[in-house]
Amino acid sequence: MYENFYGLRERPFALLPDPSFLYMSKRHATALTLLQYSIQNRQGFTVITGEVGCGKTTLINRLLDEVGPELRVGLINFTHNNFGEMAEWIMMAYGLEYKGKTQVELYDDFVQFLIREYAAGHPVVLIVDEAQNLGVKGLEEVRMLSNVNAQKDYLLHLILVGQPELHDLLKKHELRQLTQRVSVAYNLEPFSFGDVAAYIAHRMKVAGGDPAVFAPEAVRLIAAASDGIPRLVNTLCDLCLVYGFSAERARIDGATVRSVLRDRVRMGLPVGRGRGRSGLGNSPKAESI
Repeated sequence: MYENFYGLRERPFALLPDPSFLYMSKRHATALTLLQYSIQNRQGFTVITGEVGCGKTTLINRLLDEVGPELRVGLINFTHNNFGEMAEWIMMAYGLEYKGKTQVELYDDFVQFLIREYAAGHPVVLIVDEAQNLGVKGLEEVRMLSNVNAQKDYLLHLILVGQPELHDLLKKHELRQLTQRVSVAYNLEPFSFGDVAAYIAHRMKVAGGDPAVFAPEAVRLIAAASDGIPRLVNTLCDLCLVYGFSAERARIDGATVRSVLRDRVRMGLPVGRGRGRSGLGNSPKAESI
């Protein structure tokens, strides 16, 4: 809608996780380096946590773009409380036959798969997104399937990605065997104010636009209202461009951001988490911004 008006090739703030738009804050760069390290060194378990909308899935997509063809990657990214038997989902993630087989048969088939891939020099990695939804039972099943090792190497490397609740879940006594095998763990924090400003500029440039379209006051208000959550920054920036286009404003100023915030508050829609890390207030006070 607004792309031509602002000289953009595409929407810069779409909500779908697109690795081509990934902004490498120091935190994201550290998380990516740790993921790369864990895969290269065949660590046991890697755990990446972070608030909803902090860019965990985008980071995983970036990692998948970088891995070579010799790596065998299985991805499970639609977990929920009634997920069912993990063994079947894991087999499906690698394109292995799973229908009509007992749990013992599934386990044996998967172990044979791991052995074959290890012998062929193909590391096997399983990534579970939203892993906090698996609960104790699901996570214990994952641990049991990863018990196979060859002297110095684990045959299966697990990457668990989830919300902060995953960190709390792993503290449970029943999961102590899994927790003891976590070699890499990192929590992805929200953006700082400086990161938000650089993030907006980065995404505008990638989309072919001018970062100066967003005035400094607009960036300041967006950083405060979003509390540094990338997904909320995207939502607010996208709406600001729609509002600006509708009003034929060549630049997104503070007044445009205030209009967006007021309308979202009136509709009862989320803006930020209410912590006001930038010291400018948050969604409940958007009327007075």
